[in-house]
Amino acid sequence: MALRLARGAEDEARELVQETWVRAVEGLEGFRWESSLRTWLVSVAMNVARERARWAGRETPVGDPVGNVEMPPGVGRSTVEPIDLGRAIDALPDGYRKVLVLHDLEGFTHEEIGELLGVAAGTSKSQLHRARARVRARLTVGEGGAR
Repeated sequence: MALRLARGAEDEARELVQETWVRAVEGLEGFRWESSLRTWLVSVAMNVARERARWAGRETPVGDPVGNVEMPPGVGRSTVEPIDLGRAIDALPDGYRKVLVLHDLEGFTHEEIGELLGVAAGTSKSQLHRARARVRARLTVGEGGAR
């Protein structure tokens, strides 16, 4: 997850993990077990990544995705290069990209995503649907993946 948040930059991912661990250890006493530990740790990591991105003056990073993203009809995995898929996902609006990565790549439920991002589960579902549609469109017609 940290590597995806750091867009594949290993040094930045290591720093993100270290800062997440430090904050988690410091905040563990306040963890109320109302969500899973995994969900809480990911939210800590996302907050750290968001703060680091804001400090560096760039958009919240989420990238280098390769995983169980639903392919468009007629486009098999063998015809889509991972770099094309990564670029298609990187081109998504921030909210769509976060939901797609959390759901399709990290395996979070819509309820967990809603909790992490502060949105309703229904919003997560609709953003995932729109994100997948945009990825499909880009892979079938768009840049870097015209088929």
